[in-house]
Amino acid sequence: MTTTMQDGRQANSERRRQRVAAAIKNAAKNGTSISVSAIAREAGVDRTFLYRHRDLLALVHAAELEPAVHDPAAAWPVSRASLQADLANAQARNARLAARTQQLEKRLSQVLGAQVWQESGLGGPVDVDELQRKITRLEQQTVELTAALEEARSDLDAARAANRDLTRALNQRG
Repeated sequence: MTTTMQDGRQANSERRRQRVAAAIKNAAKNGTSISVSAIAREAGVDRTFLYRHRDLLALVHAAELEPAVHDPAAAWPVSRASLQADLANAQARNARLAARTQQLEKRLSQVLGAQVWQESGLGGPVDVDELQRKITRLEQQTVELTAALEEARSDLDAARAANRDLTRALNQRG
């Protein structure tokens, strides 16, 4: 390449760099959105131009972090640390909300599962408490009947023993 062509390319590159710098200043002054795409569009350059020139890209990212000049809330300057604290708080809140959402989804799944199980006819009866009371009554009745059966067996054994004794006594007399 000849030096004239190199000088022309360098001059063109310098003009584009100046347009990018001016676009960043204008966006910051006007309070408009600052992003790589917006600055590239405003300066009339391709985004790849900004990515090839890391110093310009750093200027864009730095301008993104600065509060807007015409921002009414800018009466109190916002520090980077406070913005990072706000971001950390927002992320923590998002994590809590995500956990709560999962908890609610799990509970909803359980309730809907129980409802479907019940409606399908495969689930247990509706009145489980009444059935538990009936089971308790039947178990108590079983215990009482078992005790009565043991008493009846004991009486039967005593009657058989008395019958044997009487039969033996009759057989000895006779």
